[in-house]
Amino acid sequence: MKPMVSAALLLAAAGGAGYFADDLLHVASAATSAVAARSKCNIKGNISINTGEEIYHVPGQKFYDETIIRPEFGERWFCSEAEARAAGWRKSRR
Repeated sequence: MKPMVSAALLLAAAGGAGYFADDLLHVASAATSAVAARSKCNIKGNISINTGEEIYHVPGQKFYDETIIRPEFGERWFCSEAEARAAGWRKSRR
């Protein structure tokens, strides 16, 4: 499913909420990019809040389903474990 955000909706939201339309377009673009990345690659590259360590999760691991990828914080999707390791990320121990 592809998210659909119209310019009119963004402008209407921007007017009453104190946001600029450009800010909302950036957020919508990031969300669309995240969905596109998710559809192609299923390995989650997450950064630990506690340590800053870059950890990847593969489907079936304990915390995979609850891990949320936030590209704005440097988190990302990988298409293979080899790609994640080459980027310097380690596999989750759980």
